[in-house]
Amino acid sequence: MIFRLGYVAMTLGLKDCSPSGTVTFTNYNKIQTEEGKLHRLKKLSKANLENTLRILYYNKAMNIHVYRLTSKLIPLASHPEAVKWDYVNELHDEFKAVGDYIMENNFRVSAHPDHYTLINSPSEKVLEDSIRDLDYHVNIFEAMGLLDYKYKLVLHVGGLYKDKKSSVERFKENFVKLPDRIRKRIILENDDKSYTARDVLGICMDLNIPMVLDVHHHACVNQGEHLDKLLPDIFNTWNGETFNPKIHFSSPKSEKDFRNHADDINLTDFVQFLKTAKKVKRDFDIMLEAKAKDQALLKLSASLTGIEGLTRLNESYFEM
Repeated sequence: MIFRLGYVAMTLGLKDCSPSGTVTFTNYNKIQTEEGKLHRLKKLSKANLENTLRILYYNKAMNIHVYRLTSKLIPLASHPEAVKWDYVNELHDEFKAVGDYIMENNFRVSAHPDHYTLINSPSEKVLEDSIRDLDYHVNIFEAMGLLDYKYKLVLHVGGLYKDKKSSVERFKENFVKLPDRIRKRIILENDDKSYTARDVLGICMDLNIPMVLDVHHHACVNQGEHLDKLLPDIFNTWNGETFNPKIHFSSPKSEKDFRNHADDINLTDFVQFLKTAKKVKRDFDIMLEAKAKDQALLKLSASLTGIEGLTRLNESYFEM
């Protein structure tokens, strides 16, 4: 079994390299002219794309090929009241440079639309806003030339709205109506409050959607299911996909603050999960959702060196 480690959006290993430079809508509205507003958005977006490319250079040097793009590359892009501009064409060169580098180095990149993207909402406005946000994310992939559907968008099922069964059915109904360019990129993740790993697995099997198991979320909410029983079926939802199955892993900040993510990864818990996953006999990727980002990855990587039964192939590739 070979597994790879990845991290989310920001690197702490590079100075002044945020890919998520943004402006609040309140501050944006304080800019007096449309020209000034547009200038601010263009400047931030250009810097975000240039910093993303810097991060990818860094990732290659560190042998890290699993990475989540920030959703904030183009500030306020899906905000209904912000000025509309053709960021795809105006930043063509910057997008192309990022996309070309991703494809040249076979990076596995994804994105994770924010929690307000709810395609099972009973509100038409919320659904409309959610589809607009999904469209923005797909625009980003397409602008980069990442036309292959292997580049995915991770979603949660959404809210319960006082009736779980109806909310699941509404998700399914709205999902199948999405345009192919959006629908074929969506993968589903269990959350930490409402939809368990078993719930999400059932939806994924019904709709033929790959499932991302979030191990931390499973610890937060479950119905007593053991991962060794669920994991084979979860990994099988990836059959036919280009990339291997992917899971999310993070550690609780504390016993009291269990749902929030810690800076680093608990080594004991991580190794225990690996022992469970090994039984499935399948390669997979692990997105680390730790607050310390790439530094948490490198710290975990160093800690795994010397663990019996594990072979470190490089900074983020391991064999067990």
